[in-house]
Amino acid sequence: MKFGYTIIYVSNVETTLAFYEQAFKLKKLFLHESLQYGELDTGDTKLAFASEALAELNGVNIINNRNNTDKVPGFEIALIADDVSVAYQQALTAGAVAIKEPTLKPWGQTVAYVRDLNGVLVEICSQM
Repeated sequence: MKFGYTIIYVSNVETTLAFYEQAFKLKKLFLHESLQYGELDTGDTKLAFASEALAELNGVNIINNRNNTDKVPGFEIALIADDVSVAYQQALTAGAVAIKEPTLKPWGQTVAYVRDLNGVLVEICSQM
C-alpha cells in the first residue's frame, strides 16, 4: 500500500486552490470543470480539496473547521520551506491566520503554524 493523497473538504475549492497558490506558492495541478474537486502539485503525494457538497453527495457528513477559533483540527498539513520565516510572512500576507511564529525546535528544525481560510492547521517547517 502507498499513501496517495489527502483530500480536505472545503466550502469553495477554486478559492482554496487560489489561496494555496498565493500563500504557499504551490501550483494548481488540476481543477475539475464542476469546480467540486482540485489538486495541488505537491510531488508524489497530492494535496486535494473537494467541496462540502461533494462530500454530501458521497454520503459523508463532515465537520468544518471554519467556525472554531479557539481550537485547531486534530490534523495538520506540513509544508517544507527553505526559509520558514519568509514563508510564514508570505502566508500571513495572503490571509492565513497566525497560530505560532517560527520557532527553532530542540531537534534543529524551525516550525511555524498558521490556519488557512478554511480553518485547517498548516505547519510551515524546515527540512529535517
